[in-house]
Amino acid sequence: MAPVLTQAETRPHLAEAPSFGEATRAFGRIACLSFGGPAGQIAVMHRILVEEKRWIGEERFLHALNFCMLLPGPEAQQLATYCGWLLHRTLGGLVAGLLFVLPGFLAMMALSIVYAAYGEVGIVEALFFGLKAAVLAIVLQAVVRIGGRALKNRWMIGLAALAFLAIFVFGVPFPLIVAGAGVIGLAGQRMGHPAFASFGRGESAGGDAASNGIAGTEPGRQRPEARSSRRKSRRSAIVTAAICLALWLLPTGALLLLLGPNDVFSQIAVFFSQMAVVTFGGAYAVLAYVAQEAVATYGWLRPGEMLDGLGLAETTPGPLIMVTQFVGFLAAFREPGTLDPFVAGILGACLTTWVTFAPCFLWIFAGAPFIERLRQNRALSAALAAITAAVVGVIVNLAVWFALHVLFASVRTLSVIGLTLEVPVLSSLDPAALALVLLALAAIFVARLGMLATLGLCAAASVALDGFGLLP
Repeated sequence: MAPVLTQAETRPHLAEAPSFGEATRAFGRIACLSFGGPAGQIAVMHRILVEEKRWIGEERFLHALNFCMLLPGPEAQQLATYCGWLLHRTLGGLVAGLLFVLPGFLAMMALSIVYAAYGEVGIVEALFFGLKAAVLAIVLQAVVRIGGRALKNRWMIGLAALAFLAIFVFGVPFPLIVAGAGVIGLAGQRMGHPAFASFGRGESAGGDAASNGIAGTEPGRQRPEARSSRRKSRRSAIVTAAICLALWLLPTGALLLLLGPNDVFSQIAVFFSQMAVVTFGGAYAVLAYVAQEAVATYGWLRPGEMLDGLGLAETTPGPLIMVTQFVGFLAAFREPGTLDPFVAGILGACLTTWVTFAPCFLWIFAGAPFIERLRQNRALSAALAAITAAVVGVIVNLAVWFALHVLFASVRTLSVIGLTLEVPVLSSLDPAALALVLLALAAIFVARLGMLATLGLCAAASVALDGFGLLP
């Protein structure tokens, strides 16, 4: 009879600590394979760092993921930064985080230039027409996926409904919705309401020593730098936070002083800096607000162009929030001032990317020393659970906004008792767009095709329809 092995005996030991070069090559590989949204990106990281390389233990990886999910911004990029920090501290975190963004940044830059130069060419328009239909179906899939995870009771469903009404009917800014949901969750937990009281329980740092470890440490022991005094750790975190904060905000302040608040580069820096601190719940949550502000407030984009950018971002590696780079490119491209439009667009895209991702390094490098305290905080967990529920309602608003501009050629503004609503002109329904959306929905929910396959299918179908003269 074969001996019965314990969990600790069956789990493989951690490997030797990787060199800086080995870690850099691994994170470069992760970056190039990071398609499919945060779930797919986190799965790739887990497979390579935990299962294949055995540099980080299972529980340590999940511990880091829990921390990153508490933060605003793209959790997959922050997780890559945190894992790099675990292996090679600040330099390792910088390299891992930058590499995770680099392939998507270069791809989006090239695609933005092509879009600006050739976006009105027939076959290119047909490709983007198909991508818009696929993106609408992908957003609806996000509603189903996130809603199934976040809406665990009637209170959470009610929060999602309130968030949808707040942003769609009353035009409440997304940051206020996030703040209001957080206050409701915090208050509910403090009062011991059963809908909020269970959050934050059952999160244990348990597991064996290897599962909780990282490569190059003996089981059950901490790295020497982890045993430093609390005062030294706090001082180091403050210094790191100050440097990251300066690198993030000084360029924004310089642009405001040199160019004034009405210049397009100043507006890009301020707007996307604000977005960087309220992007709880992933990219889909904030994109509705970004789309509305970029179209209605600043006039950087036309309504359908946000869908084009989202379609481009879905086809590139890296975080979906890279779509903001597309917005920044077109904003500066169309208001170049004395610069060449393409030079201005490239600078706008770089600026957008900088103020979007610089805060991610701030959260990781400054927050890591307090990770245990944050992870075990039940009140904070309840607040974030409420925010996630509200985010579902915001994503529903995004889906409705996209549907209006994909399926209908005309949308009119309806004023009712002081409220302004966008409603479709039903006679302007586009049969080709409807057919492509139904195709995308069938591909995702019936055939269970992946995201890239769905995008390719809809793009090819749109080009075929254009060949037969069936597109508008």
